[in-house]
Amino acid sequence: MNIHEYQAKSLLERFGVAVPRGHVAFSIEEAANAARELGGSVWVVKSQIHAGGRGAGKFKEDPNGGGGVRVVKSMEEVRTNADAMLGATLVTKQTGPAGKEVRRIYIEEGCDIDRELYLAMLLDRNTSRVTIVASTEGGKEIEEVAAKTPEKIVRVGIDPVTGISGFHARKVAFGLGLEGKQVSAAVRLLMGMYRAFIELDASLVEVNPMVITGAGDVIALDAKM
Repeated sequence: MNIHEYQAKSLLERFGVAVPRGHVAFSIEEAANAARELGGSVWVVKSQIHAGGRGAGKFKEDPNGGGGVRVVKSMEEVRTNADAMLGATLVTKQTGPAGKEVRRIYIEEGCDIDRELYLAMLLDRNTSRVTIVASTEGGKEIEEVAAKTPEKIVRVGIDPVTGISGFHARKVAFGLGLEGKQVSAAVRLLMGMYRAFIELDASLVEVNPMVITGAGDVIALDAKM
């Protein structure tokens, strides 16, 4: 699949994966309306392009300005940042120097982040098994983590005959240092991810980061499929 973040989250939510509330917007006015509908006082304005590294990316039109993911705290900032992103060209590590035009943005409710973790499911072609890859180093590219600190990566293979079980999910949760209600929340998220992976015939489901909130909730803050 090659879909936007907001589309991946919508699909994952159908399978019980916890995601922040948000709305896609194609104009400044739609962005403002989305923020008003979400309520609260903190929102995240996210450029939607088919490439990773959006937060660290830069816009060709304003290379000294902010990246493609920005936290805002007023309706005026929602409008200003929506205006700065829509129609502009975002350059990230994955787009190459040509960048990609931002034609839509995602307005998402703010999140009280305590920890950032990495979580993905993919097909390991060497074993022909769906494999869970997880790390305490959320928000980073997994290739970088594997090269510099491979000991921080947890891998769990799933037998295609029996499918995922609570054992697999708990092993990942404990490997990430989760405890208490965080474990059960992570188990629900993993079970939902696996169902999405199988039923949607995906080749990859990546949540980066998966966050632990201040209240102990486990949420897929960013996702791609």
